[in-house]
Amino acid sequence: MTKKIIIVDYGVGNLWSLKRAFEECGSVPPISSDAETLTHADALVLPGVGSFGAAMRGLKERRLVATIQRHAAAGKPLLGICLGAQILLSKGYEFGEWDGLNIISGKAVRFPETVKEKVPHIGWNTVKEGKREFDAYFVHSYILVPDNPKDCLGVTEYGGLRFCSAVKRGAVYGTQFHPEKSGEAGLALIKKFVSLSV
Repeated sequence: MTKKIIIVDYGVGNLWSLKRAFEECGSVPPISSDAETLTHADALVLPGVGSFGAAMRGLKERRLVATIQRHAAAGKPLLGICLGAQILLSKGYEFGEWDGLNIISGKAVRFPETVKEKVPHIGWNTVKEGKREFDAYFVHSYILVPDNPKDCLGVTEYGGLRFCSAVKRGAVYGTQFHPEKSGEAGLALIKKFVSLSV
């Protein structure tokens, strides 16, 4: 029996394009901001377009922080996308210092000034995951910096900087890129996540 995947609505993110991408992959995830509903999910998706502080405020206002933390602690699949990946970390430093969900130890920081390209990083770039490479679509000014290098699943180079573009700890995944905007490679990633949840 197919289990229940829910896209979390916490006031930021491109919910509907993400939902359409999941539908293309054979899943029909509801969108919800209700803590009780999310408690019964088998897998959660955290989208995100916006700032770290606004994202955490949105989660706190809807009383979703503990619900998502318990979900991850239970070993259930969780996928964070772009800003949704950044808030999986312990801290974020966008317009101040903010506590994240602390599901993966680390921080989200702005691209350093040493980067030789324009920030934000917008457009297609290569993600290297072990021996595999694929192109994905990025829109971001902040990057994932996990404390444990083993939590970094994929890396990307931009402006002379090699940065972590995907994280993983247990059944928790985060992508700095947007799989829903990344063509066949992005849909393949979503299909893989859906397969974890069935």
